[in-house]
Amino acid sequence: MLHARTVPFVKKRPRSVDTGVHGRDGVKFQDVKLYLVERKMGHSRRSFLTQLARSKGFIVEDVLSDEITHVVSEDCQASVLWAWLKGCGLKDGDTLQVLDISWFTDSMKAGRPVAVETRHLIKHALPTSPEGSAPTSAYIATVSQYACQRRTTIQNHNKIFTDAFEVLAESYEFSELKGPCLAFRRAASMLKSLPWTVKHLDALQDLPCLGEHTKAVIEEILQCGRSSEVEKLLSDEHYQTLKLFTSVFGVGPKTADKWYRRGLRSFSGVLGEPSIHLSRMQQSGFLHYGDISRAVSKEEARALETIIDEAVRVIPTNAVLALTGGFRRGKEFGHDVDFILTTTEIGKEENLLFSVIDQLKKQGILLYYDHQASTFDISKLPSHKFEAMDHFAKCFLILRLEGSRVNGGLQSPDGDTRGWRAVRVDLVSPPMDRYAFALLGWTGSRQFERDLRRYARIERKMLLDNHALYDKPRKEFLAAQTEKDIFAHLGLEYIEPWHRNA
Repeated sequence: MLHARTVPFVKKRPRSVDTGVHGRDGVKFQDVKLYLVERKMGHSRRSFLTQLARSKGFIVEDVLSDEITHVVSEDCQASVLWAWLKGCGLKDGDTLQVLDISWFTDSMKAGRPVAVETRHLIKHALPTSPEGSAPTSAYIATVSQYACQRRTTIQNHNKIFTDAFEVLAESYEFSELKGPCLAFRRAASMLKSLPWTVKHLDALQDLPCLGEHTKAVIEEILQCGRSSEVEKLLSDEHYQTLKLFTSVFGVGPKTADKWYRRGLRSFSGVLGEPSIHLSRMQQSGFLHYGDISRAVSKEEARALETIIDEAVRVIPTNAVLALTGGFRRGKEFGHDVDFILTTTEIGKEENLLFSVIDQLKKQGILLYYDHQASTFDISKLPSHKFEAMDHFAKCFLILRLEGSRVNGGLQSPDGDTRGWRAVRVDLVSPPMDRYAFALLGWTGSRQFERDLRRYARIERKMLLDNHALYDKPRKEFLAAQTEKDIFAHLGLEYIEPWHRNA
């Protein structure tokens, strides 16, 4: 008895497709060569889509070969598709862009090959390999240059490299060398997203965001267990002094550098210099330095959330309170605690901050506050230049946190018997119709947000900040009630907060 042999993708030799002119006349995109997988799509639909693509200037091949750059499949199980591709004997099959039909549809609408996004990719599970072995090129091909298209948890498999990169980035930031600073931050962000530990330089060959300098640092660490460049910085007086001074609340790199150039090297030197007049913020920063330079635990952040919520509940308003920053991203510790506080009543959000401040004063726990009034003006948007601080009303606070309010007690150093500590808290209060944008921006991480704005600008021709999302080609603002709405406008797969630790 004969048994039929099932071939999942090609049951017989493909019939030729009547496309009019099968040559290269009218081709607009020479570097993109498509192959449409017939399985599930069917011959008739494949023929129609082939004609459509060719009419728009795309090259569509009838036979799968090493020249193909984009394989498009419809309603196909990833494991079956990848098994078939692997069996086709392509020389460089793992480097193909293997895409869902949605990429094809988006490209047809745009009249050009659109940028490949995470949602377009048909991924296959990576084979299990010994720890430290190089990942497959298929995995590497899916690593985006944008942090907003990568999932990055708090688990960092490459801390030895990213710690070195962050020292170098900080040094360049102190020297106001923006280019090298961003290069090292992008490289650190990409390495943090990898679910494997780098043990060989070859494993990084085709990964994005790595330049010659960053690779040289990685290579030295792999060979010697350390970076001589980083070790030199860690003993450099200028770097160490600026790092010390900028650890004070209210002291930025420019002020720190000015103090250094005046010959100051220590806190006692700054505080003992009569010609230096500290701002209120800096005075509080020095006064409470021992507390606010220490990490804040998640339990301490939750206790502060309860305290702020209790203060808000006394006020007769429809308030909304959200914990943001690193704690929203799932981190166990942070340097301060950030909240968004607003109200459903548009226009009353700024008065809400004053009311909360009054309640904190009555409780006797407000050690310092700096209120900044809103300068938000929709008529001045869109802004073509991103500013580090948004224009919403905000308050920078130092609060007294009693140990009795914290589940498990305070994270106090040995010998501290006060039973309380000072903690830095930031409150920002956007209008309710700007809440989603502010929540996205204040959640971070900084590199995730930077790449999200860069992606919007470069790939979508849009302008994004903490205030709004503006579509430049359509010349209109895009409304959003949730973070998911913003990701959808950008054509991005939604990334949960705990996957934004870039």
